[in-house]
Amino acid sequence: MTGASGAPYGLRLLECLIGAGARVWLMLSKPAQVVIGMETDLALPSRPADIARFLSERHGAAPGQLQVFDREQWTAPVASGSSAPDALVICPCTTGTLAAVATGQSRSLIERAADVVLKERRKLILVVRETPFSEIHLENMLRLARMGAVIMPANPAFYHRPTDIDGLVDFMVARILDHLGIPQRLSPRWGEPETE
Repeated sequence: MTGASGAPYGLRLLECLIGAGARVWLMLSKPAQVVIGMETDLALPSRPADIARFLSERHGAAPGQLQVFDREQWTAPVASGSSAPDALVICPCTTGTLAAVATGQSRSLIERAADVVLKERRKLILVVRETPFSEIHLENMLRLARMGAVIMPANPAFYHRPTDIDGLVDFMVARILDHLGIPQRLSPRWGEPETE
């Protein structure tokens, strides 16, 4: 998670991944922690191990299912192609992170993990949260799309007739889970009846 507005997207995605039994390696930029405090009622601890414990308890994670890495923990598995994750989702993704990933900069662990995922030809999903997009943003998105990344701006739909913010958040998280191949019941696909 980076410091773009949209912390509820990333937190809901984390909850759904844990609920689906996925192993999750979480990286939070410092601005992401600030935005989480601004956009939600969560007060995350500052140390990665404490964050992992707090979020694991909150979402009922199995022991070891969630691991949180420090911003510059260069020994983390995600920093090496020999243990690249199957997929990486940056949610929300700032346009600064978008630019760094598009140009191969690896100044933080998040940027390095994205570089690793790209070079190892794994799935990279960038949930960009900005509006409007400048020509620079669009060029960086195009560059990454040509490299195989999935550019998924946080643009919720309304055909499922959401009645609250959670419905908008769940729509986006459902789209991310679909791209990860993780079954979801958050939001119906176009043309499907709603399930209870």
